Amino acid sequence: MSQQVQYVTNPAGERLGVLLDLETYQNLVNLVPNDEEILTGMSVEELQALAESELSIKAQNKLNDLLVRNKENELSLEETTSLDNLLVQIDQLNIIKTRARYTLHKLQNKIKAS
Repeated sequence: MSQQVQYVTNPAGERLGVLLDLETYQNLVNLVPNDEEILTGMSVEELQALAESELSIKAQNKLNDLLVRNKENELSLEETTSLDNLLVQIDQLNIIKTRARYTLHKLQNKIKAS
């Protein structure tokens, strides 16, 4: 599968659309019709980077600190809210990483079947 992706941008450089080579487009369109979990418009390299992404060191350190202090019942209301928000973000990151891995898996199966 070719992985040529070109972006359509406005004069300010903001991405408005994506141009895929025909083979990539056909593979993405024909993966699984109406599968809302498939991430489209991303190259294989982008999907791999997303699937392997992690929290930043700063966010991980903050999480570790808040979790330790929460265990010791030392969090203020504001810190508890911050911990809750960070945990929601982690959940969302894990969902999008799983979707990226799922998309890569579907692409690999599609290529093998071709």
